Amino acid sequence: MEDKSQHSNFITEIIDKDLEEKRYSEVHTRFPPEPNGYLHIGHAKSICLNFGLANQYNGKCNLRFDDTNPAKEETEYVESIKEDIRWLGFDWEDRLYYASDYFDTLYEYAVKLIKKGKAYVDSLPWEEIREQRGTPTEPGKESPYRNRSVEENLDLFERMKNGEFKDGEHVLRAKIDMSSPNMNLRDPIMYRIRHAEHHRTGNKWCIYPMYDWAHGQSDSIEGITHSICTLEFENHRPLYDWFLEQLEIHHPRQIEFARLNLSHTVMSKRKLLELVEGGYVDGWDDPRMPTISGLRRRGYTPESIRNFADRVGVAKRDNVIDVVLLEFSLREDLNKRAQRAMAVLHPLKVTITNYPDGKVEMLDAVNNPEDPSMGTRKVPFSKEIYIEQTDFMEEPPKKFFRLKPGGEVRLRYAYIIKCEEVIKDENGNVAELLCTYDPATRSGSGKSNRKVKGTIHWVSKEHAFDAEVRLYDRLFTAEDPTGNPDKDFKEFINPDSLEILSGCKLEPFLKNAKPGERFQFERLGYFCVDTKYTTEEKTVFNRTATLRDTWAKIQQKQSGKK
Repeated sequence: MEDKSQHSNFITEIIDKDLEEKRYSEVHTRFPPEPNGYLHIGHAKSICLNFGLANQYNGKCNLRFDDTNPAKEETEYVESIKEDIRWLGFDWEDRLYYASDYFDTLYEYAVKLIKKGKAYVDSLPWEEIREQRGTPTEPGKESPYRNRSVEENLDLFERMKNGEFKDGEHVLRAKIDMSSPNMNLRDPIMYRIRHAEHHRTGNKWCIYPMYDWAHGQSDSIEGITHSICTLEFENHRPLYDWFLEQLEIHHPRQIEFARLNLSHTVMSKRKLLELVEGGYVDGWDDPRMPTISGLRRRGYTPESIRNFADRVGVAKRDNVIDVVLLEFSLREDLNKRAQRAMAVLHPLKVTITNYPDGKVEMLDAVNNPEDPSMGTRKVPFSKEIYIEQTDFMEEPPKKFFRLKPGGEVRLRYAYIIKCEEVIKDENGNVAELLCTYDPATRSGSGKSNRKVKGTIHWVSKEHAFDAEVRLYDRLFTAEDPTGNPDKDFKEFINPDSLEILSGCKLEPFLKNAKPGERFQFERLGYFCVDTKYTTEEKTVFNRTATLRDTWAKIQQKQSGKK
């Protein structure tokens, strides 16, 4: 068994006690997503927790789709969820299940409760059922149909199944306690009539189980030992237990943990769907979305997300995690694995006047200073190059250590150059720099010890290729876009969350980069080849993250305060 000391929390303490007391002989968890949207970073935390616990205890973890609402579920979502889980590095092996696998068994369980006098068919409209539930401080009222005979309930429930009634005409409710202080125990609905085609069972069923009814019984059927849920299900646990006790079947333990709330984003699938359907983003996999597919397309690695989930840990109470921690986990991982490259996003032409015409040198460039095993590559250098427009200023402030008139700067892996003349276009904009180079200052040659304070990146004009670069930023300007009840969360959408640059100049080896590959563009940030819009004719890079590390600054401030 894995060393649990590194993964100890209140959930593992409960599991350890259960195993010690022989309540269960193994650990069997499950991840139960609804196939009504794409998974987001909050689901990633749950995936890491459920599959992680199974790995930690040499147990098993099932993937079970909670497909009990045919009106909102699609096969597209099922396939995307499976892809996301595999990409994160987890494997459910042969344990792929659906709640719809158990519709026959769930129906028989419901019949059993009716026969025990613990369930009844209610013919009140939904609105009246809702009104009669009462409030947290006032008890509910019993339905006039609550005391129907077992025989009448069995007959009506079978006719519901056979499609004799319209949507909403009847429901099946558990008979528990309408005066319970826990409103989930006030005769909750178990089944509703819904004449809708199911993505797996077709039109076989026209009654569908509610989540609270399907969840616990599905756990029991699969032999789940520990049903790990988010905190909003804490008040549902007595109902979870009640159903299992009444049916006298295998009884898993439900444990709740705090869901992941991330700053500067929304984590509601309903709101994410609103963004997609309203055209505010480019689909579920838009790199600004907190979906796993969006993070993957943006360039996140599965390792960075797993490390983030581990850092966040498992809490008993809700809190908001700063998105900079997610970005820190990404930078930490990419710093180790991403190959370096040079790219100029806003090109400014530089002509080195004393460099021989037609000469091309192949200079050695380090692929990753954090990993010597990644070796070096050859970068072409010639008379005409491009540098970033922001690396030159005509009237620079103090401590501007890049290029200026009469100033010198080192070209990364190459030579020291000096700006001799500035050429402008008819509008007065800087169009080209004429520079000279010092042949004795080639990097790594050991011929000159002369140093300058600034080093900038560049690409050879003759050898560079054009690419489109998409600069992504946070989708929302507000830390909590849903925190103001008087404003729609969409009012906080960042108008500068995407900037598309064309005509960017990249060093030639990047021409062969494959969709999904990640690089660090030196001095600019981490980028990856877009998987959606890259073609044989056009290469598109997405900015994954800038090089600025806000989280490190936050930690430094906290350490200073301590």
